[in-house]
Amino acid sequence: MAEPRTHRVVVVGGGFGGLQTALKLRRAPVEVTLVDRRNFHLFQPLTYQVATGALSPGEIAYPLRAIFKRHPNVRVLLAEVADFDLEARELRLRSVGDVPAPASLPYDTLIVSGGSRYSYFGHDDWSANAAEVKSLESALTVRSRLLTAFEAAEEESDPERRAAWLTFVVVGAGPTGVEMAGQIAELGRDTLRRDFRSADPRAARILLVEAADRVLTSFPPSLSAKAARSLERLGVTPLLSHTVVGLDADGVTVDIGGGTTERIASRTVV
Repeated sequence: MAEPRTHRVVVVGGGFGGLQTALKLRRAPVEVTLVDRRNFHLFQPLTYQVATGALSPGEIAYPLRAIFKRHPNVRVLLAEVADFDLEARELRLRSVGDVPAPASLPYDTLIVSGGSRYSYFGHDDWSANAAEVKSLESALTVRSRLLTAFEAAEEESDPERRAAWLTFVVVGAGPTGVEMAGQIAELGRDTLRRDFRSADPRAARILLVEAADRVLTSFPPSLSAKAARSLERLGVTPLLSHTVVGLDADGVTVDIGGGTTERIASRTVV
């Protein structure tokens, strides 16, 4: 008589949800396959630290295979999910780059934790000029743009154009936006303050644009007020009840209420 087959669990996504699921099952009597198009787990809450140069990429990305190297029932598969065949209980896969991947992967239990997609609220064209900081690649893009802005300000002799290089606009005053704005302020006030001769990084203008009437709207008003005061002490200017309605390589246009708009010249928008 054939021995019963081990229950097959497929977990899609190596983020927080998928990683914790696989960790909980690492000693269970099941076969776990963790599928991700990256071979590392990204600690996403600290991507803004990479974007501002406070941390290196390796400090917030850890190889998935290293996490499960002592747990033989967990297999890590580098592949991208193309489709689900629920009747056949199979995943349809495609390769990531030149790395070969099986065409399909059978399962008994499927757990999908693929994460989220960044939204520009119907303005996907803005992504070319306003990078987000939710992935490792985009965080590195933002870091390059931030440091390039200070370098450009150093070489720019025209005061108006220099001011545009030293104006940094962060859109959205949620936790990531607040942290990002504060880190940019510290970058100019502390980290880079002695590195330049012509331009003064401490003169950097950091604007935090938020459509709501306070920062950190998911927190109690008292904490929002405390965070706003802390930002102002760092040199950040919260622009509350302001909505971005236009964005290009030279700056942003914000609606300040009542249909009135204001143009802000800035070469770096996050």
